[in-house]
Amino acid sequence: MPTPDASPALLAAAELWGIENEYWDIFGARHEASELLLRNILSSLGVGTASEASLEQAVRARLEGAWTEPLPPVLVLSETDVSIPFCLPAAAEPSEVRLTVTCEDGGVRSYNAALHTWAPLEETDIAGTRYERRLFTLSGIPLGYHQLELEAGSIRARCRLIVAPDRAYQPEGGRMAGIAASLYSLRSARNWGCGDFTDLEAFSEWAASTGAMFVALNPLHAIENRAPYNTSPYLPNSSFFRNFLYLDVERLPEFERCPLAQRILASPRIQRELAALRDSENVEYEGVARLKLRFLKLLFRTFLRSSAEDRDEFERYRAEQGELLNRFALHSALDASMHRANRELWNWRSWPQAYRDPDSPPVREFARTHWRSVLLYEWIQWRVEQQLARAQRHALDAGLRVGLYHDLALAVDRYGADLWAHPSFYVDGCRVGAPPDDFSPKGQDWAFPPPNAQRHWEDGYRLFAESVRRNMRYGGALRIDHVMRFFRLYWIPDGMDASAGTYVRDRYEDLVRIVALESVRNRTFVVGEDLGTVPEIALQTLSRFGILSYRLFYFEKDYQSTPPGRFRLPEEYPENALVSVSTHDLPTLAGFWQNRDIELRHAAGLLPDEASYRGMLEGRLGEKQKMLDLLQNLGLLPGWFPTDAAAVPDFTGELHAAIIGFLAMTPSRLFLLNQEDIFKDTEQQNLPGTTGEYPNWRHKVRYAIGELRSGLPADCASMFREWLVRSGRLA
Repeated sequence: MPTPDASPALLAAAELWGIENEYWDIFGARHEASELLLRNILSSLGVGTASEASLEQAVRARLEGAWTEPLPPVLVLSETDVSIPFCLPAAAEPSEVRLTVTCEDGGVRSYNAALHTWAPLEETDIAGTRYERRLFTLSGIPLGYHQLELEAGSIRARCRLIVAPDRAYQPEGGRMAGIAASLYSLRSARNWGCGDFTDLEAFSEWAASTGAMFVALNPLHAIENRAPYNTSPYLPNSSFFRNFLYLDVERLPEFERCPLAQRILASPRIQRELAALRDSENVEYEGVARLKLRFLKLLFRTFLRSSAEDRDEFERYRAEQGELLNRFALHSALDASMHRANRELWNWRSWPQAYRDPDSPPVREFARTHWRSVLLYEWIQWRVEQQLARAQRHALDAGLRVGLYHDLALAVDRYGADLWAHPSFYVDGCRVGAPPDDFSPKGQDWAFPPPNAQRHWEDGYRLFAESVRRNMRYGGALRIDHVMRFFRLYWIPDGMDASAGTYVRDRYEDLVRIVALESVRNRTFVVGEDLGTVPEIALQTLSRFGILSYRLFYFEKDYQSTPPGRFRLPEEYPENALVSVSTHDLPTLAGFWQNRDIELRHAAGLLPDEASYRGMLEGRLGEKQKMLDLLQNLGLLPGWFPTDAAAVPDFTGELHAAIIGFLAMTPSRLFLLNQEDIFKDTEQQNLPGTTGEYPNWRHKVRYAIGELRSGLPADCASMFREWLVRSGRLA
């Protein structure tokens, strides 16, 4: 239905730029985009909205551009149908067209075609000139990123040609199980107060002993490491590079060659600092970062005196990473320098104006005069990649068939390195969020900018492909947070609240195909986190490409049942999916059963009133009763177990085993259990809506790695393994 009072030009522009005029929320209510909303989003995209004439001109230019350019900036095509659409003015048509493909391996393939051999698919008149669109099918083009050149008489045109498979990589074998761990949360007697890559190797060995085939990790993206506002792995400083907090400093080759670093580490003061960081209840990001960076700077000086062979290897890494690494490192060096000079300068948006542009003369001068500082941050990323690569090899050697399962965040911090380094790839003037739902009746404002789909398309999706490729590296699986991003995102213009936004579409077929290409090349299977309101086209497309769905025990209910809202039976879960209990944003099993999340929200003042608090407790009791009924009807609980949920205030071992058994029995290809849910931890990693009220992304796990093979942890692991055997997930 059209937006009331919107002009035809405004509606046409909204449609061309992918802005939806209406959407339906989870309550079944229809939301109509206001004229102001459409104009604000179009303005943020650079569309002139001041008058009807400017809107009409923008629409006309966009439509005509699709005909007057012989080739688009990029074509993303199936390996089974490499058909090239091209446009030529009829009056200037030559008798023959030549298409040349320069493959990424340097090979060249040329194709000639006489135009008279096939009729145009479409044609149109623009300013008195007739344009015709034809389709020419190429053969023998391999998967990959190529360059296409068209020659037709005096006309020359080039575009990027991406040839991709029709399905993502499919893991071999039957159903598998894995264990999820937030790497920062791992405790050990040897780390520096934050889980690191050596802890990950030890944890992988333990996970393999339980029958798991993979270890799922939080996003390892670089973050600012400043609590409480810049510690979320889902709001990274950069999605291309990783957090140096995960480095095992003592395992770096430079540490073995640096007696000074060894003496400093052994000093009583540093040992007391390390003990305090290890013993702290939560991860102290700033303390760990400060200590590790101090040693890394010292070890970097040792590296500069290393052998020519080491320096050559580092230079090869730098050359391979190119501008992406250089800009990230340059931002890191500038950030440190600016903050050191003025403690009030916390991010690039507060820097002097001249330094906010990565291409400005002052920034170039800084890079020249502070080259050693820039090189330091490049060297740190090199060492991070080496230790992560070793962790993946160790996981595979330990018996994890898949190894590490990585996570690609949806967002990037608007104050972070990626926004500074690549500003044109993000839309200024809007934020991403979510429409009203059960948890947020007024909608959600996630406060980060949306991607600029047009800019990514014009650039041939280079940055997008890099983000996928880099996060698949050193793992066998990748979770894509909020996979609906490929289809649409909920945009909120600046100055408007979250309930006033609407969805903006993206070129989903291109994006999913690139994910499939990187998946096949890296032999990495893909899980799409598709929770929430998911359009039907998204479900169909993800299934067609073999991308696994994401199903949570808490949410899998049948609302057509009598009474409505019963939990689904195991056989009702889809095969092409990953099944789990919850996510980092939801209560753990023990926390759910003991109402820990409700109590935390109540204590933090997040609930409107006491009536809401009592209502949530009453609703939770009803949910627990449905769970209890389900588990008893399936015979997963002993006959003597109480049938009334109110009589079971604690999360007992029987309940624990029954729910894990239930999920193991589902036909879904992957079963993932969070470490917190194996050990009945009540504390979740993130309590949405809080900052200082809760230690988000800082919670350390209950048991240190050295404690996992005895006592309660060993009993829980044995129970988990037994269910994997009984359910056929572990032959």
